[in-house]
Amino acid sequence: MATIKNLIQTETDGSISFGDYELPAKKKLADFEHQGDIYKVKTYSEITRLERNEMFVYESVPGTAVSHLRYLDNGMEFTVEGPKDAQITVEGESGTYYNVYLNNVERASQKTNLGGKLSFSVELANAGAVNVRIEKA
Repeated sequence: MATIKNLIQTETDGSISFGDYELPAKKKLADFEHQGDIYKVKTYSEITRLERNEMFVYESVPGTAVSHLRYLDNGMEFTVEGPKDAQITVEGESGTYYNVYLNNVERASQKTNLGGKLSFSVELANAGAVNVRIEKA
């Protein structure tokens, strides 16, 4: 799934998919409209980053492909894949505790920093796609 048409796309279920970890050089796509919001994606083998309305949403190092990202009332969920283990950072509410589930198993419960960022690692090497769900604790 590494290649996403146009680097970001709307799925039939109303979610979005983005990123291409196979790109050797950085590519960007801005002004992608989805449900009244404007998204911007930057992606290649070293990093994948998503912004919504000029605000940070998602970043992975190295680059990943994300499918079916959708917001929940108390967090977000998506499926991620990549050729190597990745450090993922997502947006959240400042100073709030979140539970991180990988393939429906709770892996972490942690508090966001003052900027509202939540970081965690995902083992992707030889794992295929990993389902990620992040919920307020």
